Amino acid sequence: MTNKVCLITGGGRGMGAAVAREMHARGYKLALMSPSENCETVAAELGGVARRGVAQSAADLKGIVDLAMSAFGRIDAVLNHTGHPPKGDLLEITDEDWDLANDMIVKSVIRMARLVTPVMEAQGGGSIVNITTYAAFEPSLWFPASCVFRAGVSSFTKLFSDRYGPKNIRMNCLLPGFTDSLDVGKFADLTALKRIGRVEEQAKAAAFLLSDDSSYITGQSLRVDGGLTRHM
Repeated sequence: MTNKVCLITGGGRGMGAAVAREMHARGYKLALMSPSENCETVAAELGGVARRGVAQSAADLKGIVDLAMSAFGRIDAVLNHTGHPPKGDLLEITDEDWDLANDMIVKSVIRMARLVTPVMEAQGGGSIVNITTYAAFEPSLWFPASCVFRAGVSSFTKLFSDRYGPKNIRMNCLLPGFTDSLDVGKFADLTALKRIGRVEEQAKAAAFLLSDDSSYITGQSLRVDGGLTRHM
C-alpha cells in the first residue's frame, strides 16, 4: 500500500472508473471528476473524493485539483480521460464543434499540466497519462475531430516530457482500441486477437504508466488495441 494520490477525470464510468478501481487496489487515494453523479458513487465505494465537472472547463479542472490537494495534500498521478467530441463528415463539422473538440482534448491536458506540474515538482516527481485513441496515428473518417486533436496530445506529451523529464515528471499516452465500455463488438474481427478489449485490461495498462512500474518510460504513446494497428 502507498500514501500516493491519483486524480482521474472522466472517472465515473467505463475506462475511468476501471482505472480508479485498479489504482485503489494498488493503494492509491483517489480524486475523481465526471459530468454526472457517477464519480461520486465510485469515489464513495473506494473511499475517495469527487467533484462533478467536465474536462473542457478550466474552472472544473481547477476545482478537482483543489479538492485533491485539500483532501490529501498531494497529487502523484493524473489520468486525463475526456469524453468524445462531436462527429460528422470531415468538412461538415462546424467551427464550434472543432473548437469544442480542441477544448475537450488538447486544452484540457495543457490546463491540467499547468495545475499539477508545480505540485509534482515540489514532491520530486509524478506521472501523467492521457487517454487518447488507437486512431491518433491511424486517422479514421469515423471520428475525424478526435483523430486530429488526439494526435496533438501525443505531440504535447513529447514536448512536456522533454521539458519536465529532468524534474522526474513523466507524461505518456494510452491509445486504446475498441473496448467494451462502448457498443463496438462488431469491430472485433479487425483485431489480431479477434475480440474487443475489456476496460479492466485498459486499466492495468494505465496503472502501469501511472505508477512507478514505468519509472523509465516517458513521452511514449502506448497502443493497447489487441493488434488492431499491428505493424512490422
